[in-house]
Amino acid sequence: MSNPTTSFFEGLGRRGHEALLEEATGTIRFDLTHEQGIDRWVLAIERGDFRVSRDEGEADCVVHSSRAAFDRIVSGQSQIYSAWVRNELRTEGDVRLARLVQRLMPGPPEAHHPRDFVRERRRAA
Repeated sequence: MSNPTTSFFEGLGRRGHEALLEEATGTIRFDLTHEQGIDRWVLAIERGDFRVSRDEGEADCVVHSSRAAFDRIVSGQSQIYSAWVRNELRTEGDVRLARLVQRLMPGPPEAHHPRDFVRERRRAA
């Protein structure tokens, strides 16, 4: 059965490149705890190109969270910065990488992409 976190990382793996991360290079490991243990996801970024894996090992940045809190973030129900403030999410290592990943997180479910909003306004006018 799929969950929001799995869907999020699988979707990233299919994209393979993100222009918003072209200034980034490094690895981020996400350690997400739940009742059965820890899910680990690794995002390796090389100037906007990225690869997603389930490898364990060293990373430039490690993000610790519960899977439930991360599910809320990747579903757009919570913001990553709010989770840091509430201590639902902690980071070790190169925090700059974790801050850049915020660019990949979805907005709230009712949010519209700015370009779509402008197109809709132009059609209505």
